This record gives sequence, C-alpha cells and structure tokens, in this order.
Amino acid sequence: MKSLLAAAFGLLLTACQPAPPAADADVPPAAGATPALVDPAHIDRVLREVVEQDRAVGVSALVYERGQEAYFGAFGMADREADRPMARDTLAQIYSMTKPVSGVVLMTLYDEGKFQLDEPLSTYLPEYADVRVYAGEDASGAPVLEAPQRPILVRDILRHTAGFAAAFEDDAPAKLYREADIDTRAITLEEMSQRLARVPLAYQPGTRWLYGISVDVQARLAEVLAGKPFAQLVRERVLDPLGMSETAYFVPQERRDRMMAVYELRDAGGFDRLPDAPFLDNAYREWTMAPGGYGLVSTLDDYMRFGRMLANGGELDGVRVLEADTVALMASDDLPDTVGDRSWLPGKGQVGFGIDFAVRHSPPAHQGEASGAVGEFFWDGFANTLFWVDPKHDLVAVLFTQSIPPGGTDLHKRFRDAVYHRDAEASSANKPPAPPATDADPADTEPEADEGAGAAADADGEADAALGADALAGAGGEPGAA
Repeated sequence: MKSLLAAAFGLLLTACQPAPPAADADVPPAAGATPALVDPAHIDRVLREVVEQDRAVGVSALVYERGQEAYFGAFGMADREADRPMARDTLAQIYSMTKPVSGVVLMTLYDEGKFQLDEPLSTYLPEYADVRVYAGEDASGAPVLEAPQRPILVRDILRHTAGFAAAFEDDAPAKLYREADIDTRAITLEEMSQRLARVPLAYQPGTRWLYGISVDVQARLAEVLAGKPFAQLVRERVLDPLGMSETAYFVPQERRDRMMAVYELRDAGGFDRLPDAPFLDNAYREWTMAPGGYGLVSTLDDYMRFGRMLANGGELDGVRVLEADTVALMASDDLPDTVGDRSWLPGKGQVGFGIDFAVRHSPPAHQGEASGAVGEFFWDGFANTLFWVDPKHDLVAVLFTQSIPPGGTDLHKRFRDAVYHRDAEASSANKPPAPPATDADPADTEPEADEGAGAAADADGEADAALGADALAGAGGEPGAA
C-alpha cells in the first residue's frame, strides 16, 4: 500500500514539466509550455487591498511553483505601534503550523521501523492501557465510565480520532480535562501525557474526529521512541537538516526586533494591539515543555523550506528527511466513512484528514469555499498563518499574518482565490453560489482560543483554562476557507 501511495503521489508531483520562474502576467508562455498558475501582479493587488481595507494589519506571502520562487509580497505592518513594516525576515508565531513539523519528526521514526500505525498506543505509552470512556452520568450526577471498544491506536493520535476530550467543548469530559490542568507548558510532555490518560475519553476511539491535544501525545511518543527530548528531535530531524535556522521555540533578545505583534479583530472592524505579555510569551519565555501542537516561531523562507521538502517527496537540496512513501501516507485522507462526526473540519471545504494535514479530495463545491486543487494538503495557525502543498501544480504557498480570532476575516479565501484564479477547476469563483447557512451546517469557525500559554498564560506560566492551550483549539485560522 505504501508503494502504491508513493507512486500516485509521485505522479502528482511530476505532473507539471519544469519551467523557469513565473513571468509577469502580461508575458505569454513559450510555445508548447504549460502556462504558469501564479499571477504575481494579481496576488499583489489582492493582498494590498486586504491591508487597505483594514482586513489585516500586515500580511506577507511566498509561493514556489515548479521548484522556483513565483511570488513574494509583503504589505502593511509587522508592528503598527512601532511603525515597523512587514518584511521577508519578519518572525511570526506559527501556532498550529507546528503540528506538521511534529508529525514529520514522528514519521522519521516510522521510517526507521520504530512503530506501526495500527499498534496500540499503550505499547509505547503504558499510561493509556487502562483508559475509560465517558458514557454519561448516573442518578447522582457522577460520571459513568465504560471500557473502550478497542484500544487507542497510534494511527488515532495522528488523525485526531483517539477519543481525547477537547477543552473547548461544552461537555463533562471537557470539564474534567480542564480541571486536570493539562494545557500548561510548565510541565513535561511525560507529565502531560500521564495527566491526559487519567481523564475519561470523550468518545470511543476511532468514531469521531475531534481536534485537540493529539499532536502533543505524538511528541511524547517521539521522545520515548528516540530517547531524547522533543525539542532536540525537532532540531536534529527537521530544522537542522533543512537549514531552518530561524525556526525555534524560543526567540532570543537580539531577534525580537523582527517579531510580529499580535492583533485582535474588533467587532466593528479594525484591529487592537494585544499586549506582548502574554501574547508573545510562547516565544519570549523558555518553557519546560516543547509541545508538538504549537509553539514554534518561523519566517516565510524557513517554513517554505519545510513545505518544499514535502513537495519534493521528503527531500530538499540533496538531504532526505522522509521517505517518499511516508510523505504520500501523510498526505492521504485517512478518515474512514464510519467517522461521521468531524466537528468543524467540514468548514474547511472538501477535505478529509491524513497525518497532521487536511487533504483536499474534491474541488470547491461553491463560491463560499476557498479555492484549492484536488490532492493538496495543508494546515494553518491560530493567528491566521497558512501553508499548503499542491502536488498537481507543483506549488507550495506560505502566508503570514498575526491576528485573532482564527478565520476572523476572509484573508485565507482571498489569498487562495488569487493563487488559483487561472485554474477553472480549482477556483471557487465559477462554482454555484453558496447555499444558505442552516443550523444543521457544520461549524465554519474554529474555537477562538488556542494552543499554548502565549495565548493565555499567567505569571507562573500556567495556561488559563478559560482561554486554553493546545486542546482548546490548537486551532488553525482557516475556518470555512479551505
């Protein structure tokens, strides 16, 4: 199966013939050449308008097509109050775009034969051997717990089907989760995992998709399998091999003049600056925990190197990080039809879910969805950062901004629509009008709280349970726009 996945993925990766960097939109392609998808002037206009219309304080984007830089643009301010503009080397918190990096770290251990996807998680993390599932309350209001119908599998923590409670939910398991104080970076990943295992599962493993703390469990699994701290594994297995020298959990003082401030969208429009403490604490404090689900800071060029490695089937500049089979596996929809309740995932468009990526299986269904090509895989971050890999067009895109709530504006849709406006199938512009929203529609917004104490930490580094850490969302910023 792995070889078949890799072969199919390889066909997508090589579907476009090599070509020079994208030319200006007014210059026709050479005879017989496949026209470039990316239209730099059009993307410039769209992103400039986003800032001029006060839909972002600052935004920057980088796109590679056919292995070459096809677009870079930066508009507005990285720090409005300091009058510091967006720049190519601006540092930004990528929040849940940490998750794909963590997934790659773990899957390098899969390549080494350290684990199999369908093994019980308790094979390596014994604290999950005796988990119980919440099944309601008795007459006195005490929780009723039952045995799981099957063990939590390693596969489940890779695709958010393990059964873990999500702190942003309004149910009894979520309340118990919050009371366990799991979402704090003041503890180790080992302690986090032990606390989590004592909380009843919210549902039977493998029966629902519910976003939350699973990638932090991936990080703990990687630590156990490799015998090293997770932060060291991230550096040794991804950042150093790819030359991602600007990407880290901690930003030292000498780099902080390049950090992007975090802004909050006002109900009436426009943005308010959020205080650096606590909203930059994730990056400015050296925490006990290096989470799998959030916490990294990066630049456009650094994260582009990560995306290009994935687009190249696990290799970049002669350095192999993952086997091509494994990239193909990560980029394949792994949600079976039996997983009916998918929380807010349908709000991201025609997608399923692979290993730490949403995976597009169909073109946009209507104009309300964001544009995108079948076969692309992507994720985003709480402060509305975004990246995707599009094998059909041999394209990688990275978008930076720093505002909350996730999906508070239509930035992602406008950027995606601009990238794909030359592709009739991938563009949503020529699709039927969006159907009227109903109460039965899946939620098209993700939880507004996010991962990590940087989103809500007190002076002792404890994550505020009211706003939450990773499991309160780990939320990406592209609701209804993927």
